[in-house]
Amino acid sequence: MTIRLNGSTSGYAQLDSAAVGGNNTLVLPTTNGTANQALVTDGSGTLSFADRGRMTLATAQNSTSGTNIDFTGIPSWVKRVTVMFSGVSTSGTSNYQVQLGSTSFTTSGYSGASVSSGGGSGTFSSGFVVSQSPGTSTTMFGSLFLTLLTGNTWVAALCLARGDAAQSMTGGGAVTLSGTLDRVRITTVNGTDTFDAGSINILYEG
Repeated sequence: MTIRLNGSTSGYAQLDSAAVGGNNTLVLPTTNGTANQALVTDGSGTLSFADRGRMTLATAQNSTSGTNIDFTGIPSWVKRVTVMFSGVSTSGTSNYQVQLGSTSFTTSGYSGASVSSGGGSGTFSSGFVVSQSPGTSTTMFGSLFLTLLTGNTWVAALCLARGDAAQSMTGGGAVTLSGTLDRVRITTVNGTDTFDAGSINILYEG
């Protein structure tokens, strides 16, 4: 059985039932949903619109100058952000840190800690800290994973390694923002060391 809806001037939209099959009823939703939603079923024939999974890779930024690398304009539907480091280093020895924000960057209220197998450590306060070895400037590879817990509370887990030594950095923490996340900043704890090598990018999902 075919149902064909002819266009007002040309063409048509057509629905075909299975060539061989039993009776089946699909109940359409009463609204149009919102932009970028998809039509889903409850398994019993009732259809509705729901948010679909999306994944976006931002444009990588060279971390070769400046005191911070910013990614802004993150959409409101995002529930997970991965910050990726490739050969990143700075002019000094201050620990790297990642700050989140809603309209502006949040510079306090972070909890948690990170530690380096080389002996460095950092307690979170003004950002999620990526620890370096004490008194040394390091080249970093790896990722920091940010996941929405509930409301505007984000949790972090990091797994990075030095490219110039056999050392790893791990840690985790949380922060509650004043509103919906829309930006991520990569900087240093002292805020004055400048980036001098590598690249940084983010991947966000929802």
